Amino acid sequence: MKQTKNTRRFRLDIWGIAGLVILVCYLLFLVYPVGNILKQSFYTSELGFSLEQFSKFFSMSYYSNTLFNSFKVSITATIFALIIGILLAYLFAMFDFKGKKFLRILIIIASMSAPFIGAYSWILLLGRSGVITSFLSNILGVQMPDIYGFSGIVLVFTLQLFPLIFLYVNGAFKSIDQSILEAAEGMGVTGISRFFKVVLPLLMPTVLAGALLVFMRAFSDFGTPMLIGEGYRTFPVLIYTEFISEVGGDAAFASALAVIAIVIALSIFMLQQIVSLRFAFSMNALHPVRTKKVSGIKKVLVYLASYGIVLTAVLPQLYLVYTSFQNTSGMVFQSGYSLNSYRAAFSRMGNSIFNTLRIPFFAIILVVLFAVFISYLAVRRRNAVTSTIDSLSMIPYIVPGTVLGIAYLTSYNTGIGGTGMLSITGTTMILVISFAVRRLPYTIRSSVASLHQISPSIEEAAQSLGSSKLNTFFKITVPMMMPGIIAGAILSWITMISELSTSILLYTVNTRTVTVAIYTEVIRGNYGIAAALSTILMIFTVLSLLLFMKVSGKDEISL
Repeated sequence: MKQTKNTRRFRLDIWGIAGLVILVCYLLFLVYPVGNILKQSFYTSELGFSLEQFSKFFSMSYYSNTLFNSFKVSITATIFALIIGILLAYLFAMFDFKGKKFLRILIIIASMSAPFIGAYSWILLLGRSGVITSFLSNILGVQMPDIYGFSGIVLVFTLQLFPLIFLYVNGAFKSIDQSILEAAEGMGVTGISRFFKVVLPLLMPTVLAGALLVFMRAFSDFGTPMLIGEGYRTFPVLIYTEFISEVGGDAAFASALAVIAIVIALSIFMLQQIVSLRFAFSMNALHPVRTKKVSGIKKVLVYLASYGIVLTAVLPQLYLVYTSFQNTSGMVFQSGYSLNSYRAAFSRMGNSIFNTLRIPFFAIILVVLFAVFISYLAVRRRNAVTSTIDSLSMIPYIVPGTVLGIAYLTSYNTGIGGTGMLSITGTTMILVISFAVRRLPYTIRSSVASLHQISPSIEEAAQSLGSSKLNTFFKITVPMMMPGIIAGAILSWITMISELSTSILLYTVNTRTVTVAIYTEVIRGNYGIAAALSTILMIFTVLSLLLFMKVSGKDEISL
């Protein structure tokens, strides 16, 4: 017992110093900006401590209705994403059909692209002058429902986020033992009944984790409702417009809105954790679920559902690639094809393309460095300091990007406390740090999972042979963790290059990224250039995914 207590006691050795350095970084670049948002929401120079900003929000239906809209959109999209994602994962796990590997790659591509790009694509397809809309109206005389507003946002979110459910559930299916399904079948529980009574309860912890991620992604997304909402106000858009207003933004009120968003996100996260604990159990599949061949009408239905869902999800990306080669003049599509959109993209937006590689590159170096130490400290050197670091590392996972962007912009404009120290607003550094802080949890999680598979006895053996703790860490532990570290880093990288909600607030002309450039070109009506930039971003994503598969040695991704 004494030994256990000693291992949990903080010591000022090399690991203690590393823990303190990491904690100071979190205090400077996470706790301070979020705390500054809290201060601005409750304190004004005129009134001192005041609840006026919160009173303003709750007393006007305009604002409360916006919050209700966000809940309505996020919950609806989460339900549809769960239905589609679980169905697809079930089909992949239970049935043997051709093209699974190809479909998995398409699913991952659909999940990793920026949601607002999907919104822009669906406008081109189903907008008032969209290709599909015009075809159905002119040729068949059929009027399509309006894609703008609630229905359009839900459509984009569902098709963008169901792959996350698929990836979660697909991984969970590998933990279900075939004997459980055979036992249920032997008791007469088959088909749909077996799914709801046996399979779904086994998947419930994973389903809840995926549902939380989907809900938070939908709730915090800024670009999709901004492009396709057309007056259907959501909470992230409200925060952005209140902060960046043509008639002078209200930073105090925007801060109050940000605090409300943080409280909601934290409450939902805590609720999900509590519910997950009630369903928590461990499974170890000695005999993984075996796929079975299908024939007849069932085979037709499996192929139609699998290919139909996936191809619908990637249709926006495919159409963007096609659009990028068309001759365009602003919003007008002309006859013929050319590379003019790409020439314009590289000549006018070449700096944005370079920034999309440069800024995430510096950020990923920080991510890898911090993730390696944080994961090791959290698993091997658990104490009060490392537990605090572990808890802090999860905050960016639930804080909306718009909120973090406002927190950084207001906190580092004049430096910490107005002293000029860390006055980094408008620099590359603020984007690098914000990217690193937001996407660090992905690599930490992957690194922790990798470290759990390494027995502490290996490190103890190395130390007993005369290797120092630091030498053992860098020459034995880190190389063994490397596949997990690199896999997590690549996933962090993919989310960085498609980041919009934070960078839209922090960028300058010199630090504009491709996602910001795409968004601004769509707003300006330069559809050809936007499509070319979207295609370039998709190429970056696909290459990153191929690198992930090469490094991890897997032909699929599961979460």
